[in-house]
Amino acid sequence: MLIVILEAVAAFFIFVFIVWWTMFSGPKTGYHEQARERQAKDDAAD
Repeated sequence: MLIVILEAVAAFFIFVFIVWWTMFSGPKTGYHEQARERQAKDDAAD
């Protein structure tokens, strides 16, 4: 029974870590500004 509980706790912490990593490892600051500038250049070229 103890092994099952330890395994469940380990799985929970792995799950929380994956969610945390996914939430906070997004694009760096300035990414959206660069994307807008590229879009504006593409629109101006058309």
